[in-house]
Amino acid sequence: MTDIETLHAEMSEWRRHLHANPEFGFAEQATAAFVADKLRTFGLDEVAEGVGGTGVVGTLKRGTGNRAIALRADMDALRITEQGDMQHKSRNCGLMHACGHDGHTAMLLGAAKMLAAEGGFDGTVRFIFQPAEEWGKGALAMMSDGLFEKYPFDEIYGIHNMPGLPVGYFETKPEEFMSAEDNFEITLKGVGGHAARPHWGSEVLVAACAIVTNLQTIVARRIDPADIGVVSVTELITDGTRNALPGMARILGDARSFRREISERIEQQMRIIAQGTALAYNVEADVRYTREFVPLMNDTALADEAMAVAVELYGASNARVASKPMTGSEDFAQFLSRVPGCFVFLGNGETSAPLHNPNYDFNDNGLVHGMRFHVAITRRRLAN
Repeated sequence: MTDIETLHAEMSEWRRHLHANPEFGFAEQATAAFVADKLRTFGLDEVAEGVGGTGVVGTLKRGTGNRAIALRADMDALRITEQGDMQHKSRNCGLMHACGHDGHTAMLLGAAKMLAAEGGFDGTVRFIFQPAEEWGKGALAMMSDGLFEKYPFDEIYGIHNMPGLPVGYFETKPEEFMSAEDNFEITLKGVGGHAARPHWGSEVLVAACAIVTNLQTIVARRIDPADIGVVSVTELITDGTRNALPGMARILGDARSFRREISERIEQQMRIIAQGTALAYNVEADVRYTREFVPLMNDTALADEAMAVAVELYGASNARVASKPMTGSEDFAQFLSRVPGCFVFLGNGETSAPLHNPNYDFNDNGLVHGMRFHVAITRRRLAN
């Protein structure tokens, strides 16, 4: 039997190594090599590298069962400069594991090691280490590279840590669990000029401010209150300076929803607002609207299976169904568009810094809980 304390120490060491050496999406060369080397050391039947660019897929077979499940972790980091002074602080300037993908990778490696050593299932497990989750491109890249054709599986499971949720706590939800994410960029063009003579041109800053304000009416006045929608402006960039009015402005942000028709409604209203406001201020507007993430929809039956595993592992008081979906987005949803599965949250601690925060760090105490969930769901779904 695997010594859990020893394995926990190993996972913590792996996790801190990965945290200190973060890599951005599709540049996870060292991370992928590290993962592949560990999987080969564990004695997996097959380890494939370069899937979808920098993705890794490990395959482990036991018994004669013809069913296969997949377990997935993400590997990429964010373009954030880490703060703090811990020993495993990022060594790559401007890059940081601020979302816990280092922990997700380490716990899945731990599960691979335990399952390779102990078995306890009948069938095939695919260990999927995905690149470029943060910007919603990695899953599609792996799928376009033949993931489902070369390494087929019947269902898939994934884990994400959750700050604010106590360590050892589990949460998921059947059906809609995380939202779609759309990105938008509105470009305004006018005639800039001297700040003392605004009437000489058609500056864009006031128009841009009006558009930012008017965009808030989409959710407040154009979306049914029973539907979930979020429109957030995150950047306003101009070519103006202290005494020069801008002739160009860019408004960037994102929108969240759970249904395609709501996404389309948001886009439609955004174009109307941008064009109408621009006309009122005698400037030009161009709207670029893209859909980056699809909604994450957990399979109802498999969410029940995941919950049963969580109750068995953590107790009924530590396993709960989320009361409402979350408006964050997750690239795992692309896999769920092809096969059924379930995505779950595991606690990162009540005092954890938020995700995507320069002071965030994955809580190593959660590694065993994630590893145990991966192992248990595998054995339950591929029972001898």
